[in-house]
Amino acid sequence: MAVITLTTDLGYKDFYQAALKGSILSIMPGVNIIDITHNISAFNIPQAAFVLKNAFHYFPKGTVHLIGIDSVYHESTRYLAVKYRNHYFVGSDNGIFSLMFEGDPEEIVELNIMQDLKFLHFPLTDIFAKAACHLAAGGSAAEIGIPVNELQQKMMLQPVIEKDLIKGSVIYIDSFQNVITNISKDLFSQVQKNRTFTLTFKRNEKITHLSWHYNEVPEGEKLCLFGISNHLEIAINKGNASGLLGLHIGDIVRVEFHS
Repeated sequence: MAVITLTTDLGYKDFYQAALKGSILSIMPGVNIIDITHNISAFNIPQAAFVLKNAFHYFPKGTVHLIGIDSVYHESTRYLAVKYRNHYFVGSDNGIFSLMFEGDPEEIVELNIMQDLKFLHFPLTDIFAKAACHLAAGGSAAEIGIPVNELQQKMMLQPVIEKDLIKGSVIYIDSFQNVITNISKDLFSQVQKNRTFTLTFKRNEKITHLSWHYNEVPEGEKLCLFGISNHLEIAINKGNASGLLGLHIGDIVRVEFHS
């Protein structure tokens, strides 16, 4: 069965999400529509990229991922269909693809299935739904777009690396208030070289042990671990790490390694 996933900032209060799903089902009855999330903060491209980057590879090859972030029509806006690792992504060329992909896409086309611009109030239904259904039905990207070679680039803040130190930052806070940093497991291991460490963050809080799971410490105690995203997380077992530790998006964390 064809699968189309939805990642948007539409929320659940208004009718916009329903309009999008209805448009898809009107074109392709019976398609399997999966909500990744509609709770992305408005226009928050890095947040959407982080969520979709960590979710898409769990879906079957050939899945189409519709991205409804910062998609409002503008004369300079490009709407793309991108093939990457045998998945298709439909969205605005606003930098989100460059944040999600770790290698070159297999194919990029600029969508040319535009309708009369005076009716183009909601590109998610007017353009994205049509493109996603076409691809989910097995159609080629070349039939609905013009090949392009480049994606708009948007850089995520990268950790600063020194011989015995990684200085990172908070990039995401999940629904459990776990704090996720931009320090990847690979980077941590590369700099650590089996040494002990001290993780320091706001209010001079410290953690010196890497946990394997959240329940490894008593309830209410803080910990750090590499979760499903393979990024260093700061958490409190059955607690609100972001609120209790005062950590927010953009805050600095430091990992110092000891010989």
